[in-house]
Amino acid sequence: MKAESRRKKRLDRSIKVRTEGLYALSSWAEILYLVLPRAVLIFGLLLIPLFLDMYWRRVICAAGIYALLALGFDFLAEFVGLVCLGGAFFIGAGGYISGLLNAYAGWPPFVCIPIATLSGAVISTLILVPALRLRGIYFAIASFMFPLFAVYIIIALSAFGGTEGISALDTLPNQWSEIYLILGVVLISLFGLRRLVNEDMGLILRGIKDNDQAVRASGISITAYKIKAVFIASLMGCFGGAYLSHLYGWLGISLFGMDFSILPIAATVMGGMGTLAGGVLGALILTPLSEALRGFGQLRVVLYCFILLLFIVYKPEGFLSYFQRKYHQFEVWEEV
Repeated sequence: MKAESRRKKRLDRSIKVRTEGLYALSSWAEILYLVLPRAVLIFGLLLIPLFLDMYWRRVICAAGIYALLALGFDFLAEFVGLVCLGGAFFIGAGGYISGLLNAYAGWPPFVCIPIATLSGAVISTLILVPALRLRGIYFAIASFMFPLFAVYIIIALSAFGGTEGISALDTLPNQWSEIYLILGVVLISLFGLRRLVNEDMGLILRGIKDNDQAVRASGISITAYKIKAVFIASLMGCFGGAYLSHLYGWLGISLFGMDFSILPIAATVMGGMGTLAGGVLGALILTPLSEALRGFGQLRVVLYCFILLLFIVYKPEGFLSYFQRKYHQFEVWEEV
């Protein structure tokens, strides 16, 4: 009798041979292989709050805001070629519009937040339009300056409460609505962007990043597509700002704080540039880490920077890219 022999094979290779963008699956193992990472992300985010106390749920809410900013930054940088450091401007625009509508018009948060998200994104995009002709570091510097302009205008004119801000805003009904609202928006934004970058619009945006002259020669308006991309990124940031003002029931110039421009970049680098989900993972790691190090006082900044430096030097690809590579190297036994 002929002896049976077995060999190892990578499960993802047979899937890639039979499908690229079209799922042609032949077994439940292959279906599970594709679904498992997404299921872990979705159910992990939805179940984590059940095991946390009130304090750490608030921390996860803050992590969700940074995750939205990281998604916008990664989308613009890796798929459009725009390094946007204006995350703080998006947060401030959304937060102030929603807070002012609530304070002066008396509208409830669930009305103010959608209006502030849309109108804040429109305003932010219109302000950034003149800078879209800039490239590289020049666009980054221009976008970084807008939050500073907004802060000093508010201080100089003592507008919208000046440095004191406006307090006693209406908050969301309870902590469960707070945390699941932001986590739901993060998941919708993540999978929505993943779908977008794989569609025709995503192909054009990558073309603009790689060779904008070739795209222009084909008769496509580069500026129009950049405006659309900035609007999408600002939508996520403005929602985060509007949500934040009602999370704490207060608005002030701290909404334009530089943390909202810098930490999303660190989260994206830690999670993995160009993966989209990497920025979400990085924000969910960095924000609780920063909070856990608060007991070290000023030393926490040193520890925080040291940890970031280790990741940048020894894992420049990011957490998610590393996990993806290991996951795709998973092997199973098959009969020969």
